[in-house]
Amino acid sequence: MNFHNALLKTKRLHLPAKALPVEETCAAEFQKSFPQLDVVHDAGPPAAAAFRLAVAQNASFDITKIKAAAPSNKHWAYVRVTPEGAGELIVSHPALLFAYTLHLLEDWANSPAAEFEKGKYYTAALKWHRPLFDYLLTQTWRTARNFNAEEHIRELARAGYTHVEVNGLAMPVPFEDPVEGEYYSQFYSYCPALDQFVHSELNKGIYPVEHLTANLNLLKRYAGLGRKYGLEPGLLCFEPRSVPEKFFNKYPTLRGARVDHPFRSRRPRFTMTIAHPLVQAHYREMMQKLLRAVPDLAYLSIWSNDSGSGFEYTSSLYVGRNGGPYLIREWRTHEQIAEVAGKNVVRYMKVLRDAAAELNPDFRVSLRLEPFKVEHDVILSNLGDHLDLEVPSLLVRGYDLPYHHDKYPDVIGIAGSVHHLNMDPQEKQLIQEHQKRGIASHLIYSHGNGYNFEPLLGLPYPWMIWQKLQEMKKNGVEYAANLGGFTPSRLAPYHINQEVFRAFMLDPNARLEEVLQHKAVQWVGEQAAAQLVALWQQTDETIQHLPILYLFSNFGFVWLRIWVRPIVPDLLAIPDAERRYYEDFMVSTANNTNLVDLGKDVLFDLVTQEYGEKFVQRVDEHVTPRLESVLQLAKAQAHNQQLTEQARRVFVDQYERLRGLRCWIGVLRSLSAWVAGVHGYLGTDNQAQKKRWRAYLDDMMTRDLQNTKDLLDLWNTSTVNFMVVSKTGETSFI
Repeated sequence: MNFHNALLKTKRLHLPAKALPVEETCAAEFQKSFPQLDVVHDAGPPAAAAFRLAVAQNASFDITKIKAAAPSNKHWAYVRVTPEGAGELIVSHPALLFAYTLHLLEDWANSPAAEFEKGKYYTAALKWHRPLFDYLLTQTWRTARNFNAEEHIRELARAGYTHVEVNGLAMPVPFEDPVEGEYYSQFYSYCPALDQFVHSELNKGIYPVEHLTANLNLLKRYAGLGRKYGLEPGLLCFEPRSVPEKFFNKYPTLRGARVDHPFRSRRPRFTMTIAHPLVQAHYREMMQKLLRAVPDLAYLSIWSNDSGSGFEYTSSLYVGRNGGPYLIREWRTHEQIAEVAGKNVVRYMKVLRDAAAELNPDFRVSLRLEPFKVEHDVILSNLGDHLDLEVPSLLVRGYDLPYHHDKYPDVIGIAGSVHHLNMDPQEKQLIQEHQKRGIASHLIYSHGNGYNFEPLLGLPYPWMIWQKLQEMKKNGVEYAANLGGFTPSRLAPYHINQEVFRAFMLDPNARLEEVLQHKAVQWVGEQAAAQLVALWQQTDETIQHLPILYLFSNFGFVWLRIWVRPIVPDLLAIPDAERRYYEDFMVSTANNTNLVDLGKDVLFDLVTQEYGEKFVQRVDEHVTPRLESVLQLAKAQAHNQQLTEQARRVFVDQYERLRGLRCWIGVLRSLSAWVAGVHGYLGTDNQAQKKRWRAYLDDMMTRDLQNTKDLLDLWNTSTVNFMVVSKTGETSFI
């Protein structure tokens, strides 16, 4: 007898007397599969053939023995079923209940009931796993077409996530005064600050109440959906963020740091000075207003020193150390300034933590640490209980990221990216040291396509994901954040990466080969399963060999419009009117160096001539042959009439995503060849060399033209959401 047949014998599903929303949600899921079930809310002993469903701390029936035998210091689930259908699903934390409910209904239905007759415990791999910068729900892709917020949150819970990011703007664009000739106001589209949801007495009237109400209502809606599926809500904010100049017209002595980027802005932006008691009271009041609106708000993640935000006198402010009059007097040394600035960062975190703790004692505040290279040690030494850090590696020191590409040791600084597969043993030691002080170390990693391969969706690289997850397990990671968030099945119905994470989260002792085989059989049947697994493996190997282009391999690809702009040696030879269609949407000002040199962005040298030539060679030798091979496999199976229609549908999905990847890599190759060829041509007086570089550029343009035709064909014919598309019209982020 299997699990499903055993549960067919039971007539009653017992919930706690005062069921949590997630317990009600899971009961409804059981009833979909077992319509004979009557849901009963009571605290009494179960009937002979009854199944109990509860979060441990909410159970009103006796589960003393279950809790006593549960794994210590772990998040766990307990599953039992008898041949008569009696039993229970009990979990230690609300976030696990929906995940294990669907695990039972989807994956264990055909398992022998005898395996569960005496009860089995499962431990979750991570205590916290949250989306970070959830592109589709709250951030720069929130205008994506074919997106449904509830489905997204439901699938987060199914996959074993524990938290949901809930602060997104209700409108496609921020409420910021634009300045002619600059882009800067659009940087406020993402990671909206606290003052975009509530006001204090200090800043009342700065933003229209209608704007704040719409944003707060959306935040509350997402928190409510999270609660329905057991997820705890949290915030990701750029803070302290600048405020409109009219605030300083009223309170000139509260002006803090200038935080804009002078190359990208046409008007200075300033924060309030957080050293002043009035400003601290302002943040305290806003924090508590949010907690009163959403009492189960669990965390605030702070990003800073970018996108119109920053801490006073920290060294990485774009215009240099600066701030209000209350922190630094004249003639201090750099070391003294760094100490005061670092302590001021932690003071701000404490203000928010302490304000929130009056309403939710478990509330945590975390800080993205990379911007604070000079203040790093001061900040770390002053963090404490419920004051956390989030980093792609505990070994970071500023933006000098550790780790190198596995295939190309000269490619460094890949921590947190899809290519960051290993962890140094020092990481475990640092995690443990911080843990002793009440500091959680939130490890940033990525298993999706946000921050990787933008704007593509659903690319498979399950072995790479599995290797990183195993490294996290080995090094004692308990708090993790998936950068870029989650891709729902509506946009990528056969995204194996997310199934791999789900399997790991719900059973860290699972075997990758079994996970892949199980999903392959489920999606394409026994006949084609081996071919689908082979496709995933070959794609994974292709991506392992893919070098990176800094900025362009992630969000710079879209921001600088390299997929849609012509790549010709003289970029300004294109008439101004013919450049408008892409320049109008570029995250760029009219004086950006990228408009004339694809290897630059403002004052950054992103791609050198040497690296551009090396990138082209590596793609041609190590990536393209592998990619063409897996494309042939996918195409053959997509047209294999011996397969079922469903199996062919899966292979079509994978094939068209791989076609998108080929076009995406092709543009990166063209950009790299442009840098190598143009700078090579301009950098020599040798006519033979000039001729060689001219031929090199001619070849680049021929390839790029064909790549563009391939992309247009894919765009015009594909039935697959191979890339994200905005429902409101083109934006700078989509």
